[in-house]
Amino acid sequence: MIRKLSDLEPGQKAVVDSFASNDIFLKLMEMGCVPGEELMVEMRAPLGDPISVLVAGYHLSLRISEAEQIMVKPVD
Repeated sequence: MIRKLSDLEPGQKAVVDSFASNDIFLKLMEMGCVPGEELMVEMRAPLGDPISVLVAGYHLSLRISEAEQIMVKPVD
């Protein structure tokens, strides 16, 4: 089941599937967020924005609006 990265809870792992918008595609690809890459939501800020994600061996902080553009397949 494909979901938005923004819908995942801290501790959940997923694999990047695609991007909902081409506007952010290049920026995310340069940060290692490429289709097929596994990531894990580490934590959310107290008010929910931004979120911290572990991807390609480093920590990435994303705004919720950016995380909504990343479509992922959760890993059980």
